[in-house]
Amino acid sequence: MSTIDEIFNQSLHVINIGTSKFKEDLDLQGIDTVQVDWQPPAGGNVQLIEALDFFQDNDKVEQANQEAIKRIKEAHPFLIDVDQAVNVIPGMHSKKILHSGPPISWENMAGPMQGAIIGALIFEGLANNETEARALIDAGEIEFDPCHEHSAVGPMAGIVSPSMPVHVIENRTHGNKAYCSVNEGFGKVLRFGAFSDEVIDRLKWLRDVFAPALKKALALTEGIDLKSITAQSLHMGDECHNRNKASTSLFYREIGDYFLQTDIDKQSLREVLRFIQNNEQYFLNLSMPACKSALDAGHGVPYSTVITAMARNGVEFGVRVSGLGEKEWFTAPANFIKGLFFPGYSEEDATRDLGDSAITETMGIGGFAMGGSPAIVQFVGGEVEDAIRYSEQMFDITVSENSNYSLPTLNFSGSAFGIDLRKVIETGILPVINTGMAHKVAGIGQIGAGIVHPPKACFEKGLLRFYEVYGGDGINE
Repeated sequence: MSTIDEIFNQSLHVINIGTSKFKEDLDLQGIDTVQVDWQPPAGGNVQLIEALDFFQDNDKVEQANQEAIKRIKEAHPFLIDVDQAVNVIPGMHSKKILHSGPPISWENMAGPMQGAIIGALIFEGLANNETEARALIDAGEIEFDPCHEHSAVGPMAGIVSPSMPVHVIENRTHGNKAYCSVNEGFGKVLRFGAFSDEVIDRLKWLRDVFAPALKKALALTEGIDLKSITAQSLHMGDECHNRNKASTSLFYREIGDYFLQTDIDKQSLREVLRFIQNNEQYFLNLSMPACKSALDAGHGVPYSTVITAMARNGVEFGVRVSGLGEKEWFTAPANFIKGLFFPGYSEEDATRDLGDSAITETMGIGGFAMGGSPAIVQFVGGEVEDAIRYSEQMFDITVSENSNYSLPTLNFSGSAFGIDLRKVIETGILPVINTGMAHKVAGIGQIGAGIVHPPKACFEKGLLRFYEVYGGDGINE
């Protein structure tokens, strides 16, 4: 055994845990020091730690989570139809407008969302201009609901109005459906709050020309297998949120011959095919409802801490938990996106995080699959190493990996999926989302893209509510 004198005469090799200030002082003295970044679980919050301890390594929770991710993984979404929203979306009526994110009132909505709603009312013929649209809303004539609460999703503002065409996706494993609008393409578009004549005319063309043509083509199919397209495109460099070049091409290949078999006139046929061909983000509005249909199948499993939705409305970020209520949202102020801005724009111009497209990350693709989509860093910023690191890190907060969606650059391992409410709180690691940035003023459009994380408070609120619901029912007995 060493004496005290011998110990103090030895060279020091220090492991510093916590604040790096001590390491900096030791570095100045030339002492060999290793910094270990550490923080107490749940940030030291006693209530959260109590809840974590209660549900940690709990058989009921573990079994419920395995059941939830089994349902999600086994889901098999197909595109089966396109129709006007009022004809297919449950609970839709002539004066209802659906929007992205958790519930929000008109007066609290972000600029792009208000602009998109004004455009939708003009498109529907309920108003002739912005003044009339605002008067209609102020008179209480229009009802607003989240897309998510009607089996639907929408990118950015996410606006769906009664006569808008929506893709109809059927999860053939469990029988549930999901819905999403048709992607308008780039430029001045409704999803960013634009409502000029150009925007309204395009929406009318989608309703009157494109959707009827697609409906005829789909009627000749047995459904388009979206799960298969997603799996293939992940092997071709897409992550199926912000990069959909391969997936849109694969969809174009699948549907093209069916269009040619219809009785559509040649000019309309060329317009319709060219619209898909020139819109490399077309598949986003198929990827999102495909993910939605799978995640909805995994919702409602008692005791499950798996996250089944992440969504943003430009003001608040919201999450839903499988084991809690269908309309039970846990919200906090949405963050601003960090990334690359288009020339002439800066952080001062951006609105907060916006859109339902984080349903892709909830499914384990999108930002979770960036490691398999190296080219995405040219759009959202960072290095290829960052993308791989994000994909690997997400395994620390998820229940499993999805072998359906393997990533070649990660040695063909499946993407991390099944975000676990407990693990987010325990590790302090937040889900990564890659996304576009909208200008805070309606109609200006996209001004960049980057990386964003949910606010931690969403998950903290969710865990405390979970403890309130399940903490006293003998779950540990």
